[in-house]
Amino acid sequence: MYQGKTLSLQAIENGFVEINFDSQSGSVNKFNEETLGELQEAVKIVEDTANIRGLLLTSGKSVFVVGADITEFTDMFAAPKQEFLKGTQQANSIFTQIEDLPFPSVAAINGFALGGGFEVCLACDSRVIASNAAVGLPETGLGIIPGWGGTVRLPRLVGFATAVQWVTSGNQQKPETALAVGAVDTVVAPESLREASLALLTELADGSRDYSARRSQKQGPLPESAEELSGLSEKLQAMVQGSAGNHYPAPIKVVELMTKAATVGRDKAIAMENLAFYEISQTPQARALVGLFLNEQFSAKTAKGYAAALGEKLPPVARAGVIGAGIMGGGIAYQNAVRGFSVVMKDIAEPALDLGISEANKLLGKSVKRGKLSEEAAVEIVSKITPTLDDQAIADCDMIVEAVVELESVKKQVLPAIESQVSTTATITSNTSTISINRLAESLMRPENFCGMHFFNPVHAMKLVEIIRGEKTSDKTIAAVCNYALGLGKKPIVVNDCPGFLVNRVLFAMTFGLEILLKEGADFQQIDKVMEAWGLPMGPAYLMDVIGIDTIIHCYSSMIEGLPERYIKGDNWPTETIHNAGRLGQKNGLGYYKYELNDKGKPAKLVDPEAVALLESIAGPAHQVDANEIVDRLLISMAMEMMRCLEEGIVASPAEADMALIYGVGFPPFRGGICRWMDEEGLQSIVDRGDKYAHLSELYRPTEKLRQMAADGQSLFS
Repeated sequence: MYQGKTLSLQAIENGFVEINFDSQSGSVNKFNEETLGELQEAVKIVEDTANIRGLLLTSGKSVFVVGADITEFTDMFAAPKQEFLKGTQQANSIFTQIEDLPFPSVAAINGFALGGGFEVCLACDSRVIASNAAVGLPETGLGIIPGWGGTVRLPRLVGFATAVQWVTSGNQQKPETALAVGAVDTVVAPESLREASLALLTELADGSRDYSARRSQKQGPLPESAEELSGLSEKLQAMVQGSAGNHYPAPIKVVELMTKAATVGRDKAIAMENLAFYEISQTPQARALVGLFLNEQFSAKTAKGYAAALGEKLPPVARAGVIGAGIMGGGIAYQNAVRGFSVVMKDIAEPALDLGISEANKLLGKSVKRGKLSEEAAVEIVSKITPTLDDQAIADCDMIVEAVVELESVKKQVLPAIESQVSTTATITSNTSTISINRLAESLMRPENFCGMHFFNPVHAMKLVEIIRGEKTSDKTIAAVCNYALGLGKKPIVVNDCPGFLVNRVLFAMTFGLEILLKEGADFQQIDKVMEAWGLPMGPAYLMDVIGIDTIIHCYSSMIEGLPERYIKGDNWPTETIHNAGRLGQKNGLGYYKYELNDKGKPAKLVDPEAVALLESIAGPAHQVDANEIVDRLLISMAMEMMRCLEEGIVASPAEADMALIYGVGFPPFRGGICRWMDEEGLQSIVDRGDKYAHLSELYRPTEKLRQMAADGQSLFS
């Protein structure tokens, strides 16, 4: 009856017709402009064909429809209001046509039916779901709301409160949960999905099961009274505000919209949803979170692309080696084991090996306690780690992570020793946060097989791995290490060698800005509160305590030595003063703050008069600073250093630059990253604010390229 590039329409048994989503251009089905156009044609044919008794929606892929094609959102969000609304009305009109057909419809849900994929199922009279599938409306995770009837049809099926909770959370829902609330009608084994769906469609078509009452229910207002809705809405709004906070407006928008739309019929409610969808799409959070999704896809594709570009298939890692145990080495070994890699953990001291195994057991114990792992599975995982003092134990390892102490002299002794013990094809990496990969490579006979692999602490929790390319690192080595990092469940970003690499180089531009502020007498506690309110997971002083004050001082030395034209330390810098007083941060309970274990056994941050007195000895009593100035003084220096990294080719793209900061230091996702933030602020504004503070430090001075981009009205993501 119809064959398109994304779906087909055919007549099947019993007078039924089937629309089968099966995109020829990808491994999953998405609702893009092409799919919607073809669905519109297919539904028109169905409407115009006589003697049809029922419609079945199916998928030819392993998933139903994963949602809208998010790559089209950027242009969609930039469209004029009327054009935007016309597009959403087109999609909604197709779904409404399906809902209003003069015969029943059933959706057979396999895999995932998310976003628009679930919304088209909601337009059907009934839904049958495979037991291994899932449904959901995840749009709030992108800073937007459902725009194709999800906020209208779902509450009319499952009730107002449940629907609001589903939409505001954006969570995927398991079949049993969906069945319990009435979002689906039947859960069946995957192999029985088609048969069960056709059986249900037959019952609806021959009248043995009624569907007219549900249609009426879906087209009218909700049954709750105005008082009930008001009370529920107030409670749900408070709940959403508590979990989402002020930085994510989409969930609040959902509660407001669904409360108003509950009192009107379907068509008017959909029109209200269209308008709310447009309004939320114009927020910076929506642009940032959609951009973040696209950047994440781009970064993952880029990391996988290094192997594809070789033109040869890389062998999988057969056995990994971690040189240097302790907390960091143990964390890396744990990550290998938990992802299925056999790993040798080598050290020169038994206590370090004990500490490494203890770290792995501690992490596994937490998973067992939370019910994520069985005792047997935990034992099997830890058995993949072979602790050893024997140098020869790494001989058959084809991927090595050196994680010894952060001293160049020590690493230059260890790396050649490793190279002499492994095969000539083995890949060797160094887990370093500051030491030049080019300098370390000087100690090796095969520098082409060597690169940096900077894990962030704690290894199991931090997604980012910076892969640092040295001047002599081969493309094959980069590809192999990217594949390995992906296998570890990490997000690899490839950067070129420079002082601090990418993340620390940019991060320390912020902390140097903090040092200057504190020298002027600013209050570090106020600065932390302002930056946390801005969206950082922890303020900069608190962050330095968590990293370790001694580590910060060590890294400062590398930055000052490597980039002396900008990273210039004055006398009596605050963090240096803190360090000289023997305060190392959380690791010894004393830093900018003092730390005491709370009832959960975690270090609780407390104000310490001794730290306050130390800072007063440098700059006098602390005073308050305008919050906007605090934000600018810390972020503009970061922004300028990131621009230099882009211009120097340290990182290849703004997308990867932003993902590195989000994965590596928790830059707030709703800001999209430092490059996205610069675009939102406007490059001319960034230049002007950089010039305003350039007299304080060269870290603030805009680059000439940035000035030109600003003058030309460009943006980093243009």
